[in-house]
Amino acid sequence: MTLMNVLVDFARTGRIGPLHCGMPLTQAEDLLGPGRPHPAIRMRPDIDGYPHAWNGLELSITQRFVSGISISLRPGSTTKLPPLVLPDSESYPSTVLREDLIAGLDAVDCRHDINDRLTFGEQSSILTQPANVCAVFFTPGRDDHVPHRERLYLGVIHKNTA
Repeated sequence: MTLMNVLVDFARTGRIGPLHCGMPLTQAEDLLGPGRPHPAIRMRPDIDGYPHAWNGLELSITQRFVSGISISLRPGSTTKLPPLVLPDSESYPSTVLREDLIAGLDAVDCRHDINDRLTFGEQSSILTQPANVCAVFFTPGRDDHVPHRERLYLGVIHKNTA
């Protein structure tokens, strides 16, 4: 399995393996191990909307249920994801070009449309159907080590129910 396989499958289905919006946080933690809760959660354990993180994977929690799933990438770097998400690897290169993800979606007949709400300036976004997964692309930052500075790279792919 590659990072691109994980991204395309998530965009197509709205799930990452057995992880899905609506599942109890306890079930997600049984699968992933204990996450790193946002500092606000440490102060008030029942506060909603803040993520639990497993390196590049974050789950947003509302009333102790998963209300959002996101994978954050930094172009020119590497990302770590839990073995449940990306088995057999400590880390993967996290440089994903917009056209490569689009080609992956097209290859599995996953419909996608421009997300007008998140497309502006040097940022572009798509929304997949029917899973409603949003992918946001941007030009690299000054410190991102990428070969093509003018191209758009995936920064985050996410699904939210709330």
